[in-house]
Amino acid sequence: MYGYSGKILHIDLNERKHWVEEKPEEWYKIYIGGVSMATRLCWENIEVGCDAYDPGNPICFANGIFAGTPVPVGGKYGLASKSPLTGVIGDSLSGSWFTIALKRAQWDGVVIHGASENWIHILIDDDRVEYLPADKLLGLGTHETEEKIREIFGDDQVRSATIGPAGENMVRYANVTNDGRQAGRTGHGSVWASKKIKAVSVRGTHGVTVADPDSLLKMSFDITEAAQGPHTVKYRVYGTSTNVLNANKHGFLPTNNFREGTFDFAELVSGEYLDEHHKVKVIACAQCPIACEQMSMVKTGPYAGSMTGIEYECLQAVSSNCGIGDMTAAIRMVDISDRSGMDTMSMGVSISFAMECFETGVLKKEDFKCKKYPEGFEPYFGNGEAGVTLAEMIRDKEGIGAILAEGTRIAAKLIDEEHNSETWKFAMNIKGLECPGYDARSLKTFAMGLAVGTRGGCHNRSAAYDPDIQGETNRFTVDETRGVVAARSEEYAAVYDTLPMCKFIRRCFTGKADRAGAWPSIANLINATTGWNFDYDEVDLIGVRAHTIKKAFNIREGWKPEDDDIPYRWKHDPMTKGPGAGHVVTDEELAYMKGLYYKAKGWTEDGYIPKQLLIDLGMDDVAEEIGV
Repeated sequence: MYGYSGKILHIDLNERKHWVEEKPEEWYKIYIGGVSMATRLCWENIEVGCDAYDPGNPICFANGIFAGTPVPVGGKYGLASKSPLTGVIGDSLSGSWFTIALKRAQWDGVVIHGASENWIHILIDDDRVEYLPADKLLGLGTHETEEKIREIFGDDQVRSATIGPAGENMVRYANVTNDGRQAGRTGHGSVWASKKIKAVSVRGTHGVTVADPDSLLKMSFDITEAAQGPHTVKYRVYGTSTNVLNANKHGFLPTNNFREGTFDFAELVSGEYLDEHHKVKVIACAQCPIACEQMSMVKTGPYAGSMTGIEYECLQAVSSNCGIGDMTAAIRMVDISDRSGMDTMSMGVSISFAMECFETGVLKKEDFKCKKYPEGFEPYFGNGEAGVTLAEMIRDKEGIGAILAEGTRIAAKLIDEEHNSETWKFAMNIKGLECPGYDARSLKTFAMGLAVGTRGGCHNRSAAYDPDIQGETNRFTVDETRGVVAARSEEYAAVYDTLPMCKFIRRCFTGKADRAGAWPSIANLINATTGWNFDYDEVDLIGVRAHTIKKAFNIREGWKPEDDDIPYRWKHDPMTKGPGAGHVVTDEELAYMKGLYYKAKGWTEDGYIPKQLLIDLGMDDVAEEIGV
């Protein structure tokens, strides 16, 4: 095969052995790579019904079809396991040199089974696997761990994916980090800790062979050139943090734990403010001509020296959603999160949840005792120092931090059992995954897209916020078009997540971020890489199949229609300010849109997948297990 090796590496931590599984070309045509292939590997290797922390929950890597080639933004991999936050599929993406090293080692995927008794560091050196003690790596932050590994081997070609202290402490939303990038959101870091894996390192020495290198090089050059033009200027200059002011203007910027959608101090935590006062450089992932990550530093004050990459989702979670208008505190919180290997979005929403617990009187000052503040402290909205301290407490699972480290769904349950309270009404998660940076009370298509999402509260898997924001729908109402809009948007996003390619390249094919512009070009890239004969329709099916295998995984793990829901607050508590004031998504509206969505997907009226649909997609074995 061109573009692939045809080989999946299996590693058994119990027996300290590994073996190679060879996959046929037709299997690759269905699952391609990224989150789709990673989920399929989970489907094939998980012990159905196991807890996320059980040895029977595998860690599944899946490389990208374009990794190690000239194709821009193609250096990404998918990572999947059953999520400890949601109990369903946890699929994540990350990029950079780790991906390319894995490709050069000639592995299309890696499946790690079982669990180790002692902390280990796995080295994949082409076709050789070593199980190394991780004692010297324990306690190190994510960046320090990667640097220490390269120092140990004396080889910059060794690339690593690691967990940090938050992962070691099994913070339920801990990340896996590689080259400063995060495979985040669904708690992979704590799954790694349950297996006592501190790091997976790869050294690959082989080349990548493609079917038509001349054509692939020419197409890649044209896309790279376009990526240096106006279609990506927003990302190159300010990064995604420029979305803060736009979200505030339109009234969906999460503020004070999603109480409101506008923030009085938005200017002080905007991408423009960040650019003027704190940005020190921009950096790019491997194979990326865009360079969107805004590396920013605190130069003075109590958090001086804190430096990390800042983007919209992490920024809003620790600033406006915590009521914090101090950019230095926000940078410090993101820095803590990144270095400890912790999902900033879930961390920020967990902190804002704690702040609301304090402001409503459920939790008192003495509930926030810690080494730093032995008498406790007052984490009211806007208290930047409290936000920083809570980030540290969550990382270390100290005091109340141990409860917040469980995520808002479990934290609310624990707090409500102890205090006879109803904090679950403002625990802002979907299926256990904390909500992203778009208040969905005035983005009704997106609200439904989040509700039905296979991953939980994720803006990267459902792109339905875009038609709402762009005016393609009336974002304050519902109508008969919403099912098709949500279904098509998530399948569109799933194509990029399966190749996988960064979605920031989407306008660089023809200038339009749509199927008509991108799919013919993507088909040509696939064909030049593999020698296949993909066309528009087959590219479209990539997204359909990717979403379908994730939904099938969830059904087999116990998904039920009532799981497709949104937080109580979005259904019952209208905002009082801004363009979204007075709006909620009622149960009736949500049920109506869900019915339209299930119909648009070709599923049953209660959201299950017909057997024939799965067979038509080439998933015959899946049809036998969960098809109706």
